[in-house]
Amino acid sequence: MTLLELKDVSVHYGRIKAIHDISFSVDEGEIVSLIGANGAGKTTTMRTISGLLQPSSGSITFDGEDITKMKAHLRVVKGISQSPEGRGIFPGMTVLENLDMGTFGLKSKSGVSESYERVFSLFPRLDERKKQLGGTMSGGEQQMLAIGRALMSQPRVLLLDEPSMGLAPQFIRQIFKIITEINAQGTTVLLVEQNANQALARAHRAFVLETGAITRTGTGKELLADPAVKEAYLGVG
Repeated sequence: MTLLELKDVSVHYGRIKAIHDISFSVDEGEIVSLIGANGAGKTTTMRTISGLLQPSSGSITFDGEDITKMKAHLRVVKGISQSPEGRGIFPGMTVLENLDMGTFGLKSKSGVSESYERVFSLFPRLDERKKQLGGTMSGGEQQMLAIGRALMSQPRVLLLDEPSMGLAPQFIRQIFKIITEINAQGTTVLLVEQNANQALARAHRAFVLETGAITRTGTGKELLADPAVKEAYLGVG
């Protein structure tokens, strides 16, 4: 079943058209990866889905409902949550306080408890350091915290924007293993990622975004084997 769909979406920054009439869908239960070079429009696409940017044309549908003009906080309540590029944690707040910020929209104490249980199960290190200030944690730990905070609202679709950026290799492997587990638990994932090899290896489907337009689509395996994708994004000539 299609959970999220963009149809002919364009986004402008002033007179500059950053996204050019893109259309794609994300089915319930999938991991869908969006890859492309810096400046291709990946983050703009994610911010538009989450409601932080408004499209100049086109439509966004979530679970059969048109959310094109819906406010960002209402999209969280509907089931869309984002872990942003650069993590965006609150450095002067503890791990617990950061996670608590993600409970927006949850109506019951039992729901909050369930969210904490899930996040601490996925990220035991956060449980160990729940009283530690977010700004004193390593980059990998901060990324865990950003993803954990996004999961606290119990989203149906999790938007992950560059989760491996700036991380050491051991943390990159760990983060992608956890992303796979999050999906196995039933959460749909839309992933924007500079590490195309990791992103495509885990994707059910994927899209290549170039200068604001989708130029290639296919399964993760198909794009991993695509000579043009290999040359441009995987460092294989």
